[in-house]
Amino acid sequence: MTASLPLLIYLHGFNSSPQSLKVRLLADALAGLGLAERLYAPQLPHSPAQALALLEQRAASEALPPVLIGSSLGGFYATALAQRHGWKALLINPAVRPSRWVADYLGEQRNYHSGETWQLTQDFVDQIQQLECPAPCAPERYQVWLQTQDETLDYRDAVSYYRGCALRVEPGGEHGFQGFAAHIPALLAFAGWPAEYWQDSAQPQQLRTR
Repeated sequence: MTASLPLLIYLHGFNSSPQSLKVRLLADALAGLGLAERLYAPQLPHSPAQALALLEQRAASEALPPVLIGSSLGGFYATALAQRHGWKALLINPAVRPSRWVADYLGEQRNYHSGETWQLTQDFVDQIQQLECPAPCAPERYQVWLQTQDETLDYRDAVSYYRGCALRVEPGGEHGFQGFAAHIPALLAFAGWPAEYWQDSAQPQQLRTR
């Protein structure tokens, strides 16, 4: 049965990791459904090209196309993959054309969760530029979730870039996307998972637990 459910691939943001709150909330929700294995949320390589190659390799082992969930810079990566392969993508406060600002971060970086340090070089910037693509226009394949008080990225950039897609713009919030847990049923519905996994007749806004 689980093989008939599209794999959810989570792409974390810049200097983030699979230990981010959204990943942990999603992992806990799927574990409660007995479906923890349907989430793939790796620590992405520092090379953008290697990060995408890793995800493509994992997707190749699946019978169904995966559904991408990309946050911040992960949203940019998810867009590149979705455009390349025709996959579905749900983007959360995604970075838009990051080549405009990523060069400002050249030098040593530190992962927010692990404390690992690494060097951001011009090669990283060049790879980012190579991944930039025309704005998508496929509302059936994209959802873009934005909060207007994102303190890191200007949500209006995403509204403009993804204007041909399905947009959900919420007032307030933050870059990490407040209230993510309450949106997980909508995420699973977008991914094409049957309603039995995300809808309960008595509590339609709550994840069904087993």
